[in-house]
Amino acid sequence: MSPKLRKFALAALGVLAIGAAALWWLAQSRDQSNGQRASSSNGSAERVELGLMSSLPLYWPLGEDFTSLIDAEQEMPWQRTVLEARYDLRLLDSLSPDDQGVSPLAGLERLAIVQPRGLSPSDNVALDDWVRGGGQLLIALDPMLTGEYEVAFGDPRRPVGAALIPPVIERWGLAISFDEGQSESVRSATIAGGQIPLHMAGVVSVLDPAAASCELQGDGIIAACDIGEGSVTVLSDAAVFEHQELAGEEGGTLIALLAQTLN
Repeated sequence: MSPKLRKFALAALGVLAIGAAALWWLAQSRDQSNGQRASSSNGSAERVELGLMSSLPLYWPLGEDFTSLIDAEQEMPWQRTVLEARYDLRLLDSLSPDDQGVSPLAGLERLAIVQPRGLSPSDNVALDDWVRGGGQLLIALDPMLTGEYEVAFGDPRRPVGAALIPPVIERWGLAISFDEGQSESVRSATIAGGQIPLHMAGVVSVLDPAAASCELQGDGIIAACDIGEGSVTVLSDAAVFEHQELAGEEGGTLIALLAQTLN
């Protein structure tokens, strides 16, 4: 069996194994969405803003040229469709203030960083300051991506295959490791009462309990931390962002993850 077919088969088996959990998350996500729609009828905004930084093709199709990107009929990634049903996305390629001192994080309350390219020293400082000031962060750092990407290794458009762990993770007293001997089967982990699928995930460890108040969840796949006035959820896997079949019906599992970690 080819590697591509083998990964597809593993993912399919995983979907069957976590089907009940995905349905639970989907129902929870829909309940939250219904609540937001009710609030909207009373004058509150249904959608909220979400900052997004990622090397994955979550917003633009992978490998397309500029002409294709501005084509109104160009099919967008499924992740963008799912996310924009709930959030107004603010795309970020830097977290540092510009030459005029304007921060790209200004006014932002929620941020998802998924398998980022290397963060600069000033990005790390800006992210730490933003979280301590009250920001809510979900950061997914996957030691081994399992998606298929039709661009060559070395192509700058290709997602980062093994997460580049930013120094701010250590500042928060955490570390991420990878067990190369783990099963290649899709499995699930519990977070905030729900479950998410995992595929070749890492393990989060607390190195310095005094650095932040962190709780490990899902057998160490996830760390939920209170840092200053804000919160950080570190997820050592990105499969739910990579594989549509693992994201749940209409992306319900993915949306539920964001709703639970960026409330």
